[in-house]
Formats: sequence, C-alpha cells, structure tokens
Amino acid sequence: MPVLGTGIMPAAGAVAAELTAVTRRAFVPKLVVQTYNSTPLLAMLMANNQSASGGASSITVPVQGTNMVTTQASDYSGTFSQPNVQPGIQNAEFNMKLSITPIPFLGMEAATQVDYAVVPIIEARMNDAGNNIASFWSQALYGNTSNNLQMIGLPGAVDDSTNLASYGNINRTQNAFWKSKVYAAGSVNPTRQNVLQYIVGTAKAAGGEMPNFGVCGFGTWALLAQDFQGQETYMVTPGSSFDRSEDGARSGFRALMVAGVPIFADMNCPEGTMYFLNSNYLNMYIHEQGAFAFTGFESTLSNWQLGYVGAIVNIAELVLTKPSACARVGGFNSVSI
Repeated sequence: MPVLGTGIMPAAGAVAAELTAVTRRAFVPKLVVQTYNSTPLLAMLMANNQSASGGASSITVPVQGTNMVTTQASDYSGTFSQPNVQPGIQNAEFNMKLSITPIPFLGMEAATQVDYAVVPIIEARMNDAGNNIASFWSQALYGNTSNNLQMIGLPGAVDDSTNLASYGNINRTQNAFWKSKVYAAGSVNPTRQNVLQYIVGTAKAAGGEMPNFGVCGFGTWALLAQDFQGQETYMVTPGSSFDRSEDGARSGFRALMVAGVPIFADMNCPEGTMYFLNSNYLNMYIHEQGAFAFTGFESTLSNWQLGYVGAIVNIAELVLTKPSACARVGGFNSVSI
C-alpha cells in the first residue's frame, strides 16, 4: 500500500486515488534481509569443516585417556620389570544429525511472477533457506544438550558432566579426561586479569595447550572491552593530526586479545557466559552427500495441487575430540545493549 499524506504525496482522497492508480512504483530491485544474525562461531566451524560419510556412528574417533606404558628407572645392568598390557584407548562415537529445509513453489505464483518479478519469490526463498539453516544451527550450537535429533551444542560438548554426563558415548564420571573445565565467575565484571586466569586454567587442563578462539555475548564483550579502553595509547606523528587521517583516530578492537586468544562477540552466546575453544579439536562434520544438498523440485499434483516443492538437506554434527582443551565460564556481568 502506498504511503499517503507525507512528503510529496497527497493525503488520502480522490486525488490520491487517481494518482496511485496511474503511477508506477519505483521499486528498489533487491531484497534486504532483516531477520538473521552474524555468528563468528559458525563462521569458524564452516571454514574448518570436515567431511564425513555413512556408517553406524559415522564419526568415530579413537581417544587415549590413560597411560598405555609405564616408564621405569634402571641401573648399570639395564634391567627392568616385566611390562603389563595397559589398555588406554576407547572410541568416541557420534551420529550425524539431519536437518531439512522445505521450499514451496506454487504454480500460480510462478505464472504471476514470470517476466514481471521485481524480486523473484523463489529466489528469495532459496536465499532464505541458507540463512535459515545457519540460524537453526547457531541456536543449537549454544543451546542444545538434550534433543538427540539436533546437533549437540557447546553446553554439552564443553562440559564437566553438569549438562551432559555422557558425550560421544564416553561417560565423563568414569573418565575424567573427557571433562572440560567449567568455571563460575561469581557475578564479576570480565577483565583482562580474570579472563587471563581462565585462559591459563584451560591451558593447564589441556596439558599446556592454549585455546585459540573465544566467544561471548555482545553485552559481556562490551564490558570486557571497557577494561581495554582505558589503556589505549595514541601515537601522534609530529606535523600531522588525527583530523588529516581518512579513518580518524583508531579506538577499540574487532576482537579482544587476551594472552594471544582473540575473543569475539557472538549474538547467540548467552550473556554472562564465555567459551574458550580450540579449533584443532572442535569441528563441524558434514556428510559428503548431505552438504546443503538440493533435492530438486517435485510436482505437488499427487496432492491435488498445482505447484512444486523442494528441500535442502543437511547432515552434520558438532564434534569435540578433546574436551579438556576447551572451557566454559559462567556468571560474568554484562552491560545492557
């Protein structure tokens, strides 16, 4: 409906009705999407995704949780005690999860839009399918621990058995090596000092291996950034000033670097929670036959309707093969954004 009575358009009435009846609209020939969020975690996982194929427990990773041999001291004779077989390997097993995005295409919709579409609705739906899949996965990545039809997210993968006692078919109570560090910050502001403490604690639990990626909510990230802002130093070149630079004075950061670990703001991460992750062990496994696979459009005539329906199929799972290399910190304060 045209907006009347504002700007150069006349108010509602006969003049306005006549004008709108004989005047075309000046459409902007693009669709501006309003509903989806940017998520650094999913971007990292998709950039480093691994391929998987079929089979029962199609992602099976052998993991060693205990010593398999024992070192001994000896003397000049070089003698040693008879070794015993010490089993130390077991399988972490994961099943892939299916997500389907159906796409309708009505017959009369096609007839109406052919050669006359400003924005082809079917193209908009196809584009929206990719965005919708990303949103569906992102919410599961930060929220799902119990729905076995969806991928198990960070609250279950990066855990000490609080949310998920058994992960990858390995019981965390019986296998302490399969636990992540879970900290309670205790309603304090995130600062460089306490975040550094948790990063070092994560590295200690992982045998000295540092995490390489951190995420938290925007309000938590903004509060941590305030601890950086007061430490900024501006270098002024003699004979020049900030107003002569096209970009002006640089202030703030895209990622907050603490102990070499970049921490990003993620829309889907719960406020007050911070994850320290190691991308060497955290991967998105995507089925080689189910990676954004499009089924093609099929007629809906069998349902007594003119039209078509297709679907985009994804088969994937988030897999963490060394939980001790990651950590979760809860209870941070955050600012209202």
